[in-house]
Amino acid sequence: MIGVTSGLRERKRRRTHDAISAAAITLFLERGYDGVSVADVAAAAEVSKPTLFKYFATKEDLVLHRIADHIGESARVVRARPAGSDPIAALRAHFQDGLARRDPVTGLNDVPEVLAYHRLVFETPALAARVASHAATEEALLAEALGDGLVARLLAGQVVAVQRILARDNWHRLRSGTSADARYPDAVRDADLGFDQLAAATNSAPHFSATPVDRG
Repeated sequence: MIGVTSGLRERKRRRTHDAISAAAITLFLERGYDGVSVADVAAAAEVSKPTLFKYFATKEDLVLHRIADHIGESARVVRARPAGSDPIAALRAHFQDGLARRDPVTGLNDVPEVLAYHRLVFETPALAARVASHAATEEALLAEALGDGLVARLLAGQVVAVQRILARDNWHRLRSGTSADARYPDAVRDADLGFDQLAAATNSAPHFSATPVDRG
């Protein structure tokens, strides 16, 4: 019974979390980030403000949890690759797979709500600042997975920058009216260009180790 009760509690918690998130995104897209208060979101989700803050610590978190869920993804890809294999090749394959799946993280998703969500994030200063903070965390986690040290930190910074630029460029193209399907071949070529440059940087760094680091 304990396991059943725990499972029911977790499902209820997830439903409440998702209801608050959906209400927040809907309101922000309709009125703009600055035009919506936390109280507005709580009312729309039919929860109290204290309950809302149990799930989302800040107003920014109501929007950015979708991005925060991906923090550490590149590090996980590097750690999960076969021993002795190239980390850049693993990251390239992961990004290309995301393009094929139209993963919003790659910018190649033309669902109207996704396009509007990205515009909300990129064009709201408070949200853009938090995204930059997330990127710094992503760099640190990836550097650790790559082996730590200056060379690993430099490479991690380059990887995160390439992924960000590729995704942002895809979003801009879609926002201008290009469909995801029409953009896809060029998105693949652009990704190959970016990861080719990363591979070249890796090959020119004699002290870089491609051995996965086990941090427990």
